[in-house]
Amino acid sequence: MSHEDAANLSRNQQAQASSLVCYTLRLKKGQELKTSLMKFVKETNLKAPFVMTCVGCVSKATLRLAASAEASYSEKIKTFDQFFEILSLVGTLSGDRGHLHISLGDKDGNVIGGHVMGDLIIYTTAEIVIGECSNVTYSREFDKETGYPELCIKPRDTPPVFN
Repeated sequence: MSHEDAANLSRNQQAQASSLVCYTLRLKKGQELKTSLMKFVKETNLKAPFVMTCVGCVSKATLRLAASAEASYSEKIKTFDQFFEILSLVGTLSGDRGHLHISLGDKDGNVIGGHVMGDLIIYTTAEIVIGECSNVTYSREFDKETGYPELCIKPRDTPPVFN
């Protein structure tokens, strides 16, 4: 891909190149994963945070599952009260709630996944690496086309100072 093609793609899809800073966290038994991540983002004043990796286990999870267009919003939300290994956690941590998807494995090797609604209660530990794009900011703005608050990516006015 030529530099010109990349620049055109960037303009058309809000793509922005950025340097990266990483933060490593360990959550302990009883902590709620999503709430803990959003609290960390707020306390450290991160402007463009995202989950790079996460491993660990939970004893409870509330997910919004994929469903057909005919299914109501509430029909897609399920709470699972059982032990799961965290196989994957991905998403951005912008706005008040972020946008996270998770894959969880049960004791028989079955996998479930969906949009994280909350109630991800850590059973033993969760080891998480958060990335911070240092040249951009993330926000969420309502998108008339999708009907949801969607990710908006904007260049930062001034780069952050890291101690």
